[in-house]
Amino acid sequence: MSLVRCNSQKEGQEMADALVAAGVKAIEITLTTPGALKIIKSLVKNKQLLVGAGTVRTVKDVKKVAEVGAKFIVSPDTNEDVIQATKKLKLASMPGVSTPTEVGIAVDAGADILKLFPASVLGPDHLKSIREPFPNNRWCPTAGITLESIPKWFAAGADLVGLGGPLTKDGVSGVSRNVLAFRTAIEQASKVVYKHEVSQ
Repeated sequence: MSLVRCNSQKEGQEMADALVAAGVKAIEITLTTPGALKIIKSLVKNKQLLVGAGTVRTVKDVKKVAEVGAKFIVSPDTNEDVIQATKKLKLASMPGVSTPTEVGIAVDAGADILKLFPASVLGPDHLKSIREPFPNNRWCPTAGITLESIPKWFAAGADLVGLGGPLTKDGVSGVSRNVLAFRTAIEQASKVVYKHEVSQ
């Protein structure tokens, strides 16, 4: 999943368009980006694209995002009210979690995917350990994911990863190259995990 966090609406729209052109199928526009709702509204016109909002911390923002047509909500924290409001509006919920207590709260509130955040601080071993007492959940490590760490994250149990800076760090001109590099790494890591599971 790709995320866009920019300093202006123009920059955010250009970056989002570049990601879509590079083949990204799921994109998150953070509400800290100026004009985020307008960007989301423009993107949802593409029926082949799954569009959501990130950095959503209030029920009020959940409602605003739903009104412009987003399909999923991503938060940096674990907020029961936000999760429940998201599910009530039939949107997918991805709250940020880092501790067993937060995972328990998120799962009980109805979260669809657990966003392990900040991933670079916690590390793949943390994901592997925290997954065990909470089986049958989907995990998305986010923040600080690198090409080199992709195999470790998927081996630890990641179902997908959240990528922002690693895709957009080189500006619009570098988006296509970065998307291809990460897509290749993810596909290879997924194949290795699948072969391991089949052989067990």
